[in-house]
Amino acid sequence: MNDLKIIETFPSDFVFGVATSSYQIEGNSYGGSGTCHWDDFAKTPGSVINKENGSIACAHYLKYKEDIALIADAVFSAYRFSFSWPRILPDGKGSINSKAISFYDNLLDEMLQKGLKPFGTLYHWDLPSIFGKNGGWKNRDTTKWFADYTDIVMRKFSDRLYSLATINEPWCVAWLSHYLGEHAPGEKNAASGVQTMHMILVAHAEALQVIRANNFNNAGIVLNKQFVSPHDETENSLLSAALSDEIHNLWFDEAIFKGRYPNQTLELFEPFMPQNYEKDLQLISQPIDWVGVNYYTRSIIKPDKANPFLGFSSTKGNLPTTDMGWEIYPQGLEYIVKRLHESYSKEVPIFITENGMANQDFIEDGIINDFSRIKYYYEHLKKVKNLVENDVPVKGYFAWSLLDNFEWAFGYKKRFGLVHVDFNTLKRTPKNSYYAFQKALNAR
Repeated sequence: MNDLKIIETFPSDFVFGVATSSYQIEGNSYGGSGTCHWDDFAKTPGSVINKENGSIACAHYLKYKEDIALIADAVFSAYRFSFSWPRILPDGKGSINSKAISFYDNLLDEMLQKGLKPFGTLYHWDLPSIFGKNGGWKNRDTTKWFADYTDIVMRKFSDRLYSLATINEPWCVAWLSHYLGEHAPGEKNAASGVQTMHMILVAHAEALQVIRANNFNNAGIVLNKQFVSPHDETENSLLSAALSDEIHNLWFDEAIFKGRYPNQTLELFEPFMPQNYEKDLQLISQPIDWVGVNYYTRSIIKPDKANPFLGFSSTKGNLPTTDMGWEIYPQGLEYIVKRLHESYSKEVPIFITENGMANQDFIEDGIINDFSRIKYYYEHLKKVKNLVENDVPVKGYFAWSLLDNFEWAFGYKKRFGLVHVDFNTLKRTPKNSYYAFQKALNAR
């Protein structure tokens, strides 16, 4: 499949866009930005490949006009980006960085001038260093400072935002980063993981209150989801897979849409939960205007006595994989979105806020033939089309990502972009996947 003609069959009001995040592309050495816990994490040997960080990244801070032009030239109608908390508030609180305000003013104006809908995100993982050193998201005070930062963003930019997300991928912010330790701050203990699983939802709730106080009415949260399969049909495998599904997916769905946590996980987490956590659930479950789903892969779960806390681990299947080693399983996207709609979100609009693949891309005679990426997008868009045709209120789809960028713990080694970035010269080169979107969106 070398084209994306399926795009032409979507409803005319269906939104197609691309997504990025501030720390991965902006370059936080520019414009008076403060540092974040990824800068601190990268200094720890073995945490990030080659101790790389986002100090230069794609220098989007300098090249934003070129990047917005790439989005517009591909005929996308929306751009999902994130504000950088430490850029706006270099000390996390207190003095506002006027250069940051000018940058986001100019970025938003450029989007609107090019006819793009700005889909903003308040937090895509760049926690200011000062908070990281004071307990980070485990500390309830951090949620208060996040609310203050939210108020600044609303006062300065909400007049030009089409949509706003509070938190990007709370499972990654909490579990991946505080229990599995794969992302900043790299903690590896159950107490940290559990506390942040709750407190990141408190942060979402408090930010949402501020957003409402500023009379903004198109706000949501972006959840990363995996399709969870048992390794086999034995009772232990089924129970392990159910627990994994609760931790990765249903913990957030239950809290946001029903004001409760799932029983099996809560029983496991209870000894580490913050005091009086129950009182927060009413606030956490206040209405949202839409929900975002980020989807990449599935996980296969098997019982594992070597993990005494969870009692399970993940294992590999036999499907083709991306350059991240993630199995390609488009059916999972259809399943989890359908379940989210039918069991939780009901009439709330759903956006596929990230979907894409890392690939080993090479420039040959100025051309990048990333046909496997085009096929990946086609197979997943087929499933999105099925959802739309079956009256699931999926309203948009965002490709991850516009640019090859800083891919967190993998540094600059993994390439997700529709546009190739030479990290020595910062030259942008659109890949064939970019042109496939451009051709289909043009025909639409």
